[in-house]
Amino acid sequence: MRNFFRAKTTPLTPGMEAERWARHYLEQQGLATLEQNYRTTRGEIDLIMQHGSTLVFVEVRLRRHPGFASAAQSIDAAKQRRIVATARHYLQHKHLWEKMPCRFDALCLGKDHGNNAAYQVEWLQNAFSLS
Repeated sequence: MRNFFRAKTTPLTPGMEAERWARHYLEQQGLATLEQNYRTTRGEIDLIMQHGSTLVFVEVRLRRHPGFASAAQSIDAAKQRRIVATARHYLQHKHLWEKMPCRFDALCLGKDHGNNAAYQVEWLQNAFSLS
């Protein structure tokens, strides 16, 4: 008898689905994806994209329940420091430190409870800085 192994498909978590949706949304806005889920020991950046000549580090935030803090409010100072440290690693690793202007965006998604397939979108360009 033969053993057949099937690749197990893992369903997307709500966060993974939101990141996939965000990537597609930003690509429709003219950004090009360079990296997704870039990880270092210091942290993770959800999306690294290029918008014209600018390198864009994107934090995707999903809020399914409006009773809690907004998606934008959930990017606190500690989270910003981790994203900046990870961005610095990326810039050094790719030898882009002084070659491209950078910005940090937040794409905040809220579940549209009237339409299960849709998100309410708030795109905050230059949400915080490298300093």
